[in-house]
Amino acid sequence: MAIQKQTEVAPEIESCHIPGEDGKLPRKSHHSDQTKNNLVSRLNRVEGQIRGIKGMIEKDTYCDDVLNQIAAAQSALNSVGRLLLEGHMKSCVIERIEAGETEVIDELLITVNKLLK
Repeated sequence: MAIQKQTEVAPEIESCHIPGEDGKLPRKSHHSDQTKNNLVSRLNRVEGQIRGIKGMIEKDTYCDDVLNQIAAAQSALNSVGRLLLEGHMKSCVIERIEAGETEVIDELLITVNKLLK
């Protein structure tokens, strides 16, 4: 799935900046059912890949074949991370900056650094 470049908040992701009953902002995402289903489907495939890799190791499969499957699983998981990061930046981060919460930039930088490791 290609990542679309947009300047406005992705319509399938609802607001992350919704105050709770106590007036504080909860740290919870608000994805549409379509987005959740897409992400869960991708994660289910990754989970299947991991089980397959485990089975390959148990069957003494040639190392290079196992390593190629590990690379494929890592790529699939990175794809999920990129989709989540895009949605986060287009919704939560923008809304928090507009609300004057500039500390979200430091939070985002830490998260991006973790993703790039």
